[in-house]
Amino acid sequence: MARPSKHDGVLYRRSGSKFWWMRYRDRSGIRRQEPTGTANWQEAQRKLRERLQARDENILDIVRRGERLSFNEWAEFFLENYSKPPMRMPKTHDANLRPVKHLNAAFGSQMLATVSADGIETYLRRRLQQRVEWKTVGGIVQGGRLKPATVHQEFRVLRRMLNVGVRKKLLAFNPCAGVEFPMKLKGLFRPHYVPWSEQQRIECHAPRHLRNAVRIITETGLRVYKELTSMKKDQVDLENAVVWISDSKTPNGVAEVPLTELAAAALRDQLEIAEDGPYLFPSDANPTGHQVTLKTVWAATLRRAKIPYFRIYDLRSTYATRLSAGGVADEWVTQLLRQGDAKVFKKYSQMKLQMKREALQKLHRHANESASVLGQAG
Repeated sequence: MARPSKHDGVLYRRSGSKFWWMRYRDRSGIRRQEPTGTANWQEAQRKLRERLQARDENILDIVRRGERLSFNEWAEFFLENYSKPPMRMPKTHDANLRPVKHLNAAFGSQMLATVSADGIETYLRRRLQQRVEWKTVGGIVQGGRLKPATVHQEFRVLRRMLNVGVRKKLLAFNPCAGVEFPMKLKGLFRPHYVPWSEQQRIECHAPRHLRNAVRIITETGLRVYKELTSMKKDQVDLENAVVWISDSKTPNGVAEVPLTELAAAALRDQLEIAEDGPYLFPSDANPTGHQVTLKTVWAATLRRAKIPYFRIYDLRSTYATRLSAGGVADEWVTQLLRQGDAKVFKKYSQMKLQMKREALQKLHRHANESASVLGQAG
């Protein structure tokens, strides 16, 4: 009869080595011996606990495979399986290629499990000191330093790559959680809330088709290019006050979208100026196509209205903020946005704070004085 084990797992040092080794038994009872790769007893103890937990959760083989997987191999797997359609749009995949190229240059030769928070912070600092380079006939030309937003985009791609690794149990945790971006980013990824007075100024200086687009987005939350400018006339049902979105960024986006009276009026006006083509927003350059971009006319309209530039996509954020500020439950706002993740409200909380500040500016500060005067008169 086998003698019962006194300890679930132990740490020990081999003769002539300063590193700790761990010994434990897997679920089948086979004894395993592995190096922890560290001379620190507490760090080695943490790795032993992770091994025992992985064994108990029956994911030990997956964890061990993750430690043998290089960052370069994981980056290639990520781009092929989690960056392309149907997981992400083609434009998102194209945007991921450049950051992954730089990340591979820095971490490609490392094992995926050895990527640390300190190594990531060192990479970010080094990238912020580098300059933009582009190839010409005469050779490589250097420009100014990289923008912090560019480096932060690389950090965001790395964070998502490692998050997928955590979900696949190839990593115990994401080291990006312990990283502090070394430079403060002003207003990055923070949507602009459009007050009604500002929207009226924009519509007053906008051409007719852009005025209709602004009104439709702020009343329905449609995505600008994927859903609105590519919309066909047969997707609009004014009689039932809905539009049908047949193709969207995510599967949740494919749905019927209800229309308010303002949105229906804007769609009706756009149908009048859309001429005979199939599209609601026909292209001036291509008679058989639709509007591909509104960036030029949008920037010109904001200049005429004397409003600082912000993205036209922020009109969709304004729609969500107005719903939330109007008392609509977050679950319903998520459904009206046709989002699959309620975390989208994290970026709208800042906009709701701005709306509260605007309300405070309208406070009648002499109300108490007026009340006291009336009391004395009475």
